[in-house]
Amino acid sequence: MNSFKVNHTSPIPLHLQVEDLLRKLLEEPQFKSGAFLPKEVELSKKLGVSRNTVRQATNKLEYEGLITRKKGVGTKVSGKEISTSLTEWHSFTQEMSSKGIPFTNLDIHVEWVIPDEHIANFLNIRQKTKVLKLCRLKGAKEPFVYFESFFSPRIGLTGKEDFNRPLYDILEQDYHSTPAISKEKIKADLAGDLAKLLHVKKSDPVLVRERFVSDPGNRPLEYNIGYYRSDKFTYSIDIKK
Repeated sequence: MNSFKVNHTSPIPLHLQVEDLLRKLLEEPQFKSGAFLPKEVELSKKLGVSRNTVRQATNKLEYEGLITRKKGVGTKVSGKEISTSLTEWHSFTQEMSSKGIPFTNLDIHVEWVIPDEHIANFLNIRQKTKVLKLCRLKGAKEPFVYFESFFSPRIGLTGKEDFNRPLYDILEQDYHSTPAISKEKIKADLAGDLAKLLHVKKSDPVLVRERFVSDPGNRPLEYNIGYYRSDKFTYSIDIKK
């Protein structure tokens, strides 16, 4: 790590220099083999930058799926996550419409909230900044998915929009914010507190799908988490060589 240093006189922002150094660090054999990366406080001291600058760089790498952080444990290189382009994914409304599946918005609720650290980091905002939160319960005769979306204040949403319209149509047509990149995390969980809302038992499994949606310049637009009833949905991925 002898060449592991930033140029404090360069016009390139420090957080971008740190990000570039970390990308190179991730390629070193010991870290690719599972060794923990240096802690943020160690990196900030070695590079002579603030811890916040290091955090800004590691946040970017985390949301690209290059590293995995566990509080109180450490940071490691992770396997790359699924990343899809807009030509391969759509809003839920567009997905269902293309398949001819009838559904309706059973409930829509909007409010201004202070997001948790995880969401604030992705949206690149101060933790105490309020953002618009959109909650939507969708289904036909019964509910089959519940969504929570948190939006970047930069978009300019007011909360008075007609959210019965396709969400990404609103962002693109009304606010000139084009969703172009979706990074996703998918896992299984129990319905728990959402059981009553989804008309299932607390012990029933649900598919949890996180989306980190950005514009063509990779600027964050929306953090979305969806809870799908496992008896109503199967998530499939087509992989072509």
